[in-house]
Amino acid sequence: MTSILTNIAAMSALQTLRTIGTNMETTQGRVSSGLRVGEAEDNAAYWSIATTMRSDNMALSAVQDALGLGAAKVDTAYAGMESAIEVVKEIKAKIVAATEQGVDKAKIQEEITQLQQQLLSVAQSASFSGENWIAGGVDTATTPLGVTVVSGFVRDANDNVSVKTTTYTLDASTAGTMNVLFGGDATGAISLTTGILGTVASSWSTIDFDPSDVAITAAGGAVAGMSIHTLNITSLTAAELDDALTLVEAGLDAMTSAAAELGSISMRIGLQEDFVNKLSDSIDSGIGRLVDADMNEESTRLKALQTQQQLAVQSLSIANSNSENILQLFR
Repeated sequence: MTSILTNIAAMSALQTLRTIGTNMETTQGRVSSGLRVGEAEDNAAYWSIATTMRSDNMALSAVQDALGLGAAKVDTAYAGMESAIEVVKEIKAKIVAATEQGVDKAKIQEEITQLQQQLLSVAQSASFSGENWIAGGVDTATTPLGVTVVSGFVRDANDNVSVKTTTYTLDASTAGTMNVLFGGDATGAISLTTGILGTVASSWSTIDFDPSDVAITAAGGAVAGMSIHTLNITSLTAAELDDALTLVEAGLDAMTSAAAELGSISMRIGLQEDFVNKLSDSIDSGIGRLVDADMNEESTRLKALQTQQQLAVQSLSIANSNSENILQLFR
């Protein structure tokens, strides 16, 4: 039946044109944004997962920055400890030289004094961003202090999030485990009577001194009551020089152990940086699989929809022209 009031063909063509237009808007949106799921209405589940993972990736980016800061702190401390080791090696060599008969110990002591001042300079300078891991630290002179480096961001199976850290203990007082050159007082200022360089020989558990050995210093006292930082060989006997050498060797061992520990942490931070980079890339890839549009597919679909739209417009034009044909019957 042909009606001039209701054009079923035109209505059908118009509905098809509207559907094509809606599909074109969707496809054009995907082509312009590159996203198949750009809003929650596109796919609520995928959009929710992608949004959460993007926020986690931002947290991982902050972890990467924190790891870089931590690596800088550790590297600075390691460089300082390595430099201090070289200086103490020089002190050791000077003591050995002082054992030779006829050597002017006072001259050698002048060199040792300069080396001792260099040790203090190294300890004070090995600071990064206000933190010094080889000297100072609040109350490290009496109590070990834990310092941390951010190492990871974790979301567990129960959707709980947490920040993971790597802890390094600054110890300036425990015999056998000291790992800082000098400890710090209640204000964090360097205490020259604690740490590997400031602890008196009698407090070392790894070395033994003859109580009768006496070192003539400005204040007087036994070799066992001296530290590497205050060691004075000017008037030491051969036996006392042996004790002084033992003291320096014990300090070297402790410093070498501390440097090795710092090196291990530096290695771990490096590995964690690599892992976080790979993890971030994996999360980006996973998000892409969920929400990214296939541009080859979308561009092909857009071209097809454009063709369909042209055909639909033509179909609507034909449907509307059918009513005009009725006029031919009245002529």
